[in-house]
Amino acid sequence: MEKSDFPGWHGTTIIGVKKGGKVVIAGDGQVSLGQTVIKGTARKVRRLSPGGFDVVAGFAGSTADAFALLERLEAKLEATPGQLARASVELAKDWRTDKYLQKLEAMLIVSDGSEMYVITGAGDVLEPEHDVAAIGSGGNYALAAARGMMDSDRDAEAVARAAMAIASDICVYTNGNLTVETISASGDAKPAHDGI
Repeated sequence: MEKSDFPGWHGTTIIGVKKGGKVVIAGDGQVSLGQTVIKGTARKVRRLSPGGFDVVAGFAGSTADAFALLERLEAKLEATPGQLARASVELAKDWRTDKYLQKLEAMLIVSDGSEMYVITGAGDVLEPEHDVAAIGSGGNYALAAARGMMDSDRDAEAVARAAMAIASDICVYTNGNLTVETISASGDAKPAHDGI
């Protein structure tokens, strides 16, 4: 059966906002199959702590594929403690060249509180401009909304939450049931309250 024979999995909006010495990564909870909402409370933002080094990651795409990538990222972080950029590049290289990983359909936003990267299966490790990154079906809506708020007096979490609210009003594959994680430049990750 070819990939095109499967119904389309849509979904997700993940946003990362870096402001005021903190990075906030937020994601919605909706999982859709075609035109049907399968689940509304999925957690697409996770905290990883390989070797005591905190990293927050958000994923868009196939859940199983994203978990496989998160496991690989954890292994890369354990091999290069405290070096998120290097671990991200190593993951992207493997993702692009490994025959098994090449089939994985997902994207990641990762941060250690100091740096934030978007990692793709095309071998890209992108440091976003304007300290905002967004992926998924509602990513462009959230990105535009967040960029418009970056000069305001809102903190990173307030920008992320407001941008996600706007994206969930526009994108039918995004809901307002959020998972929000905050990590400071010192690497201390803390979960924010779920929901808007």
